[in-house]
Amino acid sequence: MDAFRDYFSSLDTAAMLRAALRLVAVLLCLTVHETCHGLAALALGDPTAKSERRLSLNPLHHVDWMGLAAMLLLGFGWAKPVPVDMRYFKNPKRGMALTALAGPASNLAFAFLALLGVRAVLYHAPDAAAWEWVYVFLLLLARMNVGLGVFNLLPISPLDGSKVLFALLPDAAYERLMRVERYGFFLLYALLFFGALDGFLGRAVSAVFTAMAELIF
Repeated sequence: MDAFRDYFSSLDTAAMLRAALRLVAVLLCLTVHETCHGLAALALGDPTAKSERRLSLNPLHHVDWMGLAAMLLLGFGWAKPVPVDMRYFKNPKRGMALTALAGPASNLAFAFLALLGVRAVLYHAPDAAAWEWVYVFLLLLARMNVGLGVFNLLPISPLDGSKVLFALLPDAAYERLMRVERYGFFLLYALLFFGALDGFLGRAVSAVFTAMAELIF
């Protein structure tokens, strides 16, 4: 029993708490992202996500374990794609683009709200020390949401930005690209694995986060 007590007392409690908060933040980011895809599709006439129980704030309905690990380790990840049937849309190309855009837009809006929470803690919390972990969590939540939002706006299949870009193309080119969309994952994985996007993504995320912070503080 003493050995167990000594082991647990030797653990870095603050580091463990930070890891737990990071996990919660990631799950919230991914869940909001995917739920908003489904809500956008539903608003445009597609009930597929609703019928498959993807309009849920339960993270287990959305989590992709590899994407979750990537989000935790790299700061950029993904969840299980929300099913969308573009045949329900009056304008399929525009419907797909708006549905895709809803995900990263929701993350950027969530980040903005989290930063408002950070401001409230900084300037209005009666005891700053007691609210320290709330501040840490909200700041982490804001950063993770900005990271996920910016990452998904990249115009590389199967990320959301590619669907927005494809919608600007002629119908024939659009249909061809949609048929080979799933193979874009290999290009994306290679770019991430070799770090080809690291510098650009880091600068883009920093710029967006800074711009939001300057509006709020």
